[in-house]
Amino acid sequence: MTNSLAFSNIGILYHPKLAASRVTAAEILEFVEHLGATAWVSSSWNEAPIKERLPQLDLLITLGGDGSMLRAARLAASRAVPILGINFGRLGFLAEVQPADWQERVEQTLHGDGWIEQRMMVQAEHIPTAIKSPRYLCEALNEVVIRGQMARVVRLSTYINGGYLTTYTADGVIIATATGSTAYALAAGGPILPPESENILLIPLAAHLSLDRAIVLSKGVTVRIKISTDHTAILTADGQLAVELTDGDEVIISAGQLPGRFVRLQEKNYFYRTLMQRLS
Repeated sequence: MTNSLAFSNIGILYHPKLAASRVTAAEILEFVEHLGATAWVSSSWNEAPIKERLPQLDLLITLGGDGSMLRAARLAASRAVPILGINFGRLGFLAEVQPADWQERVEQTLHGDGWIEQRMMVQAEHIPTAIKSPRYLCEALNEVVIRGQMARVVRLSTYINGGYLTTYTADGVIIATATGSTAYALAAGGPILPPESENILLIPLAAHLSLDRAIVLSKGVTVRIKISTDHTAILTADGQLAVELTDGDEVIISAGQLPGRFVRLQEKNYFYRTLMQRLS
């Protein structure tokens, strides 16, 4: 019966370019309905219908790689819907379940045998210098990146809680969460933060005669960056959303209002073991 389940209204999202994930999604649909839950299946790229259904959901099951998890996290955070990730990608830092184990793990989840991990997200607001241009607001689970679109430096005047920090002369800058510390930020030489951390990382990309070290910022800070460039720059969120920036534009980054929520079936000290497995 549905009233015995911890989760009873479920969205199942497959990767549209991974045939195996579509097949498994159909199998999961039949399985969870047999357990007494209500479920539906969709491509994870069909954001509009997913947003429409979110108010009725209490769980998303996502089949794909880390990109699918990032997309699902941005969609689900506004409704505090937790996500169970089944890894059909390469690394799967965020996924909890391997495809061969999905039946056992999904049943565990539906019966409430796991726990919910909360991870801070960041939000970025683009404030264009042109008065009539619309402002752009986006959220990211991993990172926000500001960089030049061409192989030329940009100058990024950076303020922390209103106080001037420095002007980066660099290819760009990464503003990352703890989750993002194992992604682009790690490749750029940043430190690894535990997933429960609510700090923000600030990491320059190929700095030229300016501050070239990563900085770990305190919980709750606001970062404001003013762009100085004679060509077009770009703002990206999790490498999936992008907006063009021009000279004089500003970007304000702070912690997101709501965290990403993920179903975990491992022990709460899982992170470092998983980290070493993925990195090796």
